[in-house]
Amino acid sequence: MKNIAIVYGGYSSEEVVSRKSVEGLLTFIDTARYNLYPVLITKTEWSAVLEGTHYPIDKNDFSFVRDGQKVTFDLAYITIHGTPGENGLLQGYFNLIGLPHSTCDVLTAAITFNKFTCNTYLKGFGVTVADSVMLRKGNSYDKFEIAEKTGLPCFVKPNAGGSSFGVSKVTTASDLDAAIQKAFTEGDEVIIEQYIKGTELTCGLYKTGGKHHVLPITEVVSKNDFFDYEAKYTANMADEITPARIPEEVADRIRTIVAIIYDILGCKGIVRIDFILSEGRIFLLEVNTTPGMTATSFIPQQIRAAGLDIKQVFTEVIEECML
Repeated sequence: MKNIAIVYGGYSSEEVVSRKSVEGLLTFIDTARYNLYPVLITKTEWSAVLEGTHYPIDKNDFSFVRDGQKVTFDLAYITIHGTPGENGLLQGYFNLIGLPHSTCDVLTAAITFNKFTCNTYLKGFGVTVADSVMLRKGNSYDKFEIAEKTGLPCFVKPNAGGSSFGVSKVTTASDLDAAIQKAFTEGDEVIIEQYIKGTELTCGLYKTGGKHHVLPITEVVSKNDFFDYEAKYTANMADEITPARIPEEVADRIRTIVAIIYDILGCKGIVRIDFILSEGRIFLLEVNTTPGMTATSFIPQQIRAAGLDIKQVFTEVIEECML
């Protein structure tokens, strides 16, 4: 059987989510076909973690030794949310050593991890995005000019990152400074984005054999002011409705848009794309090339709603990534 490293952890606040995703993947991937090895990557260690024992990874070829036997991998399934698994760093390393991996390549990862760059890039292809301003740490800014450009309320968030860490909804210009500083605790760039009132939607997809497989769309109704970390990861803090309660014509447009975005960016593996539907217009929020894979995450929900066998889906994705 082929050996699959499920790579989790990371260098950011999202490590806690990654640790939940590896637990999900260990149940989603067919263990009758593959040997699964959780591999933890943090700033202080790279280790295969088996039955509580940590076996150091040899970074020369991403192998480890257990009971005197060297274990090598046929594929790295990346489930690190945030750096280095979602921004191209790990993808570049795996490309250098010749190990296939489950996500997009370096350029796509770098673009999609940077919200401002990704949305600006896709805007050039006709994708509708919110107005936004990007700030770099150490540079001066005028909060009143920002408020004028984005309008109020607006969202302040780290430009690179996910799981709503460091995100604030701001209703007055005087509150912008505190929100910007909070976002800077997660990275060196901050994006301030126009608030769009509407229905939050998310749609997963993957591509195998040259064919897009677009999953059912999920509607997200947060019980908090917005879909923040608490709403995402606390039971009963949000209603996640699959399929979404939207007209079929709108659903068709979203399915078309996600397939186009997938190809424009050169994505690979399973991707999830988030939108806001506002007065008939479909605004792109962000592209997630390493979406959450916990038992209650959107992708597993959407696979179930599609009536697909989750083990078969992951088998198809894994085999495509090893071609």
